Amino acid sequence: MRGTLTRVMSAYRSSLLAVSVWLIACASAPPASRSLDPRTSLQLANAPEPHSPEADALWTRANDVLEKRCVVCHGCYDAPCQLKLESYEGVERGGTKAQVYDASRLTAADPSRLFIDSHLLAGWRAKGFHAVLPERGAPDPDKSVLMRMLELKRANPLPLDTNIDEAFTLALDREQTCPDTQSFDGYAKDHPLWGMPYALPNLDAAAHAALAAWVHAGAPAGKLVEVPPAITAQIARWEEFFNETSPKRQLAARYIYEHLFLGSLYFRGVDAHTFFRLVRSRTPTGYAVDEIPTRRPFEDPGGKFYYRFVRRLGSPLSKTHMPYALDDARMARYRELFVTPDYRVDSLPSYDLEVSANPFQAFAALPVASRYQFMLDEAEFIMMGFIKGPVCRGQVALNVIQERFWIAFIAPDAPFATKEAALLSDVKHDIELPAEAGSSTLGLRWFGFSDEHAHYVKQKSELLAEEARAGRGLSAGAIWNGDGKNQNAALTVFRHFDSATVVKGFVGHAPKTAWVVDYPMFERIHYLLVAGFDVFGNVGHQIMTRLYMDFLRMEGESNFLALLPQARRRPLVDFWYRRTPDDVKERVYGELADFSGEPNMRYETEQPEQELYKALESRLVKVRARDYALSNTAAAQRLAKLDGMRGKPASKMPELSFVAVEVPDGTSEYFTITRESAHTNVAQLFDEESRLLPEEDELSIVPGFLGAYPNALFSVPLDQLPQFVVQVGQLDQARYPALRAQFGVSRSGANFWRFSDAMLDAYRKSEPLESGLFDYNRLEGK
Repeated sequence: MRGTLTRVMSAYRSSLLAVSVWLIACASAPPASRSLDPRTSLQLANAPEPHSPEADALWTRANDVLEKRCVVCHGCYDAPCQLKLESYEGVERGGTKAQVYDASRLTAADPSRLFIDSHLLAGWRAKGFHAVLPERGAPDPDKSVLMRMLELKRANPLPLDTNIDEAFTLALDREQTCPDTQSFDGYAKDHPLWGMPYALPNLDAAAHAALAAWVHAGAPAGKLVEVPPAITAQIARWEEFFNETSPKRQLAARYIYEHLFLGSLYFRGVDAHTFFRLVRSRTPTGYAVDEIPTRRPFEDPGGKFYYRFVRRLGSPLSKTHMPYALDDARMARYRELFVTPDYRVDSLPSYDLEVSANPFQAFAALPVASRYQFMLDEAEFIMMGFIKGPVCRGQVALNVIQERFWIAFIAPDAPFATKEAALLSDVKHDIELPAEAGSSTLGLRWFGFSDEHAHYVKQKSELLAEEARAGRGLSAGAIWNGDGKNQNAALTVFRHFDSATVVKGFVGHAPKTAWVVDYPMFERIHYLLVAGFDVFGNVGHQIMTRLYMDFLRMEGESNFLALLPQARRRPLVDFWYRRTPDDVKERVYGELADFSGEPNMRYETEQPEQELYKALESRLVKVRARDYALSNTAAAQRLAKLDGMRGKPASKMPELSFVAVEVPDGTSEYFTITRESAHTNVAQLFDEESRLLPEEDELSIVPGFLGAYPNALFSVPLDQLPQFVVQVGQLDQARYPALRAQFGVSRSGANFWRFSDAMLDAYRKSEPLESGLFDYNRLEGK
């Protein structure tokens, strides 16, 4: 088996060497003043007095239009032309042809993170961003890009019979067309239908008038609502906690920060609608925040710094919103995990990437059990960093995971976890991560990573074998039960082809595979895909990240296999990795190459994996979230007939559909239909189409909204729901258009915006904390 693993590593070397050869062949000033609110200070031509009631009213009306009609496509890193419209600062910054996601980039790009990499318009103009608003001195506001885009749409509204797929480019990796004032005439001539909103219905008269009035008044920034004293008091208290000066407290604060930096932090019990980022600042509490803009949270800050809170501005987006609560209980928990335990920190770790990119070196002094429990306490949030962070975008980034799988965790106090924690000090150099190589790399360091990982696997397998021989083989009792109260103990991940979702609970019937996650795997997921991933990095960095994730998926699956009889492991691997060369298949089986022991469990059937799924459900029954279980309403019970439907009809449904069932009282009940696209395997980087198995595709039905990027929208009267269910069950290529014509909400339809507004209102009412704006970039063309 070790020989096979060696051959696998050799195959990886050959593949990466080919990629590397191809790569070779292809070969601001800090703000003067900053507060909790990172708002820029530019005023445009003819603007009303800053923060006057008139200016506030103009911006409020305009922002409502931008939020509901524009941010649905223009938000976060994948906003077309980097035109981020979820905040005033994003509109003010404008757009650029430079793309954040660029799979052909040979060297790392200059980061362009709003609120971080520049705070002044001069800085953004120097970075190549052009204005979309009329800047100071502009004689005619109607000549601005924003107004011309709106007027182009008014002059050329979408005909109801428009073939969206032919008239527009909607592909995720489409070429960007980003006109400025000089090039707009050519853009309008070449693409008369491409006004804004792009490939969506026109604004109504009131919405257009609100934007026009704001622009003509000089596009003023409205006054931000002051942060109330109750929150500022909490911020001062928490900043004091994070900035304690002892080495022990500094190391703990560094660890916590590197796990929370993407979060939308809020103060529970004080305000659940005002969110903050935790940042590193050159200035202490009491002074304006001067954020240090490193690419990664563990990179060298360049001198003394302080942890500070900066307010998040703009509308929360479902695809990035990660709320995380801070309160007295949280602070007490941090003290319990990192302050009370008796351990010493003699010196703080270096910020050199060889150390800081490896959490097992940087935080070796922190108790392993404390680190692991910190992550488990909010496991959904930590896993969500992978799902909602910048790495998780596009088909190639996501084809490393199955379409739906469950996640459970090894308990921190399980005998195996205790032994594994002791092992970490010996193997910390064998589980280094790609971020160590930086953001511009040809990927040749990968050969070392793969060899080191093979050595780690061998030692872990030997530890498993030793435990089995001592009668301490893994069992369902080794699974963390959430301490009887924490619903983070059971998670489900859905992949929607080029996006993904993670939720609490074991959703749906038993999946094809599951992950059992231990501390080293969990920590590496975070430092590989969240803390260590640079969205502005080159293709070598991105390929290494994707290839390393193969190892982590295999580890999760292998931990699951270790709970099964040895005789069942190989058949399952053969099924999970169909149509792959034996050497590729051995990458998974090789994770247990030196472990032939049996679990400490008894099985009665020839499909022990089904018994294991039931054992996991039983183990976690007290903490299993039920938010996505279908209720007993008439709509839910009728749609339930589609839940678990397999075969080619299922394959004709979109990856992610939102369905509004219109009930007689005039309201709507919302559901999500996900299509789980079956694969022969997910062990290969390219050519996914050839590995699809439409005859094994399956539908899952859940109440409410699951996912951020709907592919299709449906509106079905309750009395027609049986007909909808029958039609879905009979789908083929020819019948899907008829289903869409009868029940679909077309992106060119007259009722699109009304439906969109009602859907957003329903989402906000059902999930007031977690909800955010959906992204319509993946909506079907027809």
